[in-house]
Amino acid sequence: MTEARSADVEGITMRWLEQGQGPAVVFVHGIPTGPELWRSVLPRLDGARRLVWEMVGYAGSIPQGVGLDISVARQADYLVAWLDAIGVERAVLVGHDLGGGVVQIAAVRSPSRCAGLVLVNSIAYDSWPIPSVKAMRTAAALVARLPRAAFKPVFSGFVRLGHDRADVARDSVARHWAPYADHGAAAAFVRQIRSLRTADTLAVADALSGLRVPARVVWGAADRFQKLRYGERLASDLAAPLVRLDTARHFVPEDHPEPVAHAVSEVIAADSPR
Repeated sequence: MTEARSADVEGITMRWLEQGQGPAVVFVHGIPTGPELWRSVLPRLDGARRLVWEMVGYAGSIPQGVGLDISVARQADYLVAWLDAIGVERAVLVGHDLGGGVVQIAAVRSPSRCAGLVLVNSIAYDSWPIPSVKAMRTAAALVARLPRAAFKPVFSGFVRLGHDRADVARDSVARHWAPYADHGAAAAFVRQIRSLRTADTLAVADALSGLRVPARVVWGAADRFQKLRYGERLASDLAAPLVRLDTARHFVPEDHPEPVAHAVSEVIAADSPR
């Protein structure tokens, strides 16, 4: 059974989904998604405490991000503060897209908190922001004023481009659009893209090879947003197996949850005492 929870953390209402008991595994989504990104991965994991954190300023927490720094580096600070607040001392960290950058930074800054890493089509190094996002950021003042009805096709097209399964893409658009529709649509998205700083992941790039934790890198090789070569570099730096999914695109946790869950299970097992 999945429980929706929230807590006041340093004056910010932070939200997450939780299910199960056992070793802690924390999942972090990217843009323009939320905790539901992991909906098909969670049921495939037994014997773990699954905590699906919602980034500040994203999904249902869009209102909490107004006026705050919601950069990837700052999200790593929020993540660690949240772990402190709920009493989780150590966890396997799983991240997709921006969430992958968040967990990389958290792992480098607080290595004792990281029991393992799973990165799925993650931002890294200088792989981001992608060209379409850079273009929207250049025109941010105009984009922010788009009516909800005009922005939805832009949003939908972006999400669909990241899927290789049309049925899952339709469901994904409906689920991830809802928070934007409720909380400012284009203006909310513009706040998010204005916070993106390549320097955040570049700052920890040289430290990744020093992490001594079990890790897996899962990558949709047909991703048009985060190119395979970045997954290969992450796998090399982390001394981790690369799980390459040749036909998969960006939103692998939705289109191909089985290999993601398997990678997480392997990291949990690798960290468990024998």
